[in-house]
Amino acid sequence: KGVLTLQGDALCQADVNLKMPRSNQLLHFAFREDKQWKLQQIQDARNHVNQAIYLLMKRDVNYHFKTGSEVLKLMDAVMLQLSRARNRLTTPATLTLPEIASSGLTRMFAPALPPDILVNFYINLNKLCLTIYQLHVLQPSTTKNFKPAGGSILHNPGAMFEFGNQRYEVSHVHKVECVVPWLNDALVFFTVSLQLCQQLKDKVTPLEKGLCFLTLDFERISGLKI
Repeated sequence: KGVLTLQGDALCQADVNLKMPRSNQLLHFAFREDKQWKLQQIQDARNHVNQAIYLLMKRDVNYHFKTGSEVLKLMDAVMLQLSRARNRLTTPATLTLPEIASSGLTRMFAPALPPDILVNFYINLNKLCLTIYQLHVLQPSTTKNFKPAGGSILHNPGAMFEFGNQRYEVSHVHKVECVVPWLNDALVFFTVSLQLCQQLKDKVTPLEKGLCFLTLDFERISGLKI
């Protein structure tokens, strides 16, 4: 159980209670009061939206497009930024367990996280997700074949990794998620915006092809000898 507070791109509060499966011990950890965790996915999405707005607004208000291809080129550039923004929210980064272990997120909590606990936050569509990994140390004498896990959004029990000259194995995985309404709104707006851009392209493309045909036909006719 826990409470997470998301303001814009900042996770400004996290208060989590975790019941350990074997010992039934209740583990409590929370963000330090002076700390906030910036969610890179939201920051990246916002940057792509700002770039799309810049592409639309950089021309003078009285500017007139000279060709249809100019409009199509602009729409392609805008749609690329909007698609990238949406993809940052719909496709969480794949991280290795050492990357999670070395993340600054581990220094956000008071009291400090135990060495056998890893925490990761990420956005998946319209949800804020929290994943907690419980680890156990692999002894040098273990007969298990050590095979480091690669990058993944979510690692399963049994995944192994090495960090700080020590080998670990994931013993338990706890994942909780909650819907963030404004993220759902943002995804809807991305879809609608991309549809509007595509509709404009669909209207301009036939006109552009028609103008090209007329130009070519005029050149052919003007080249005839009378």
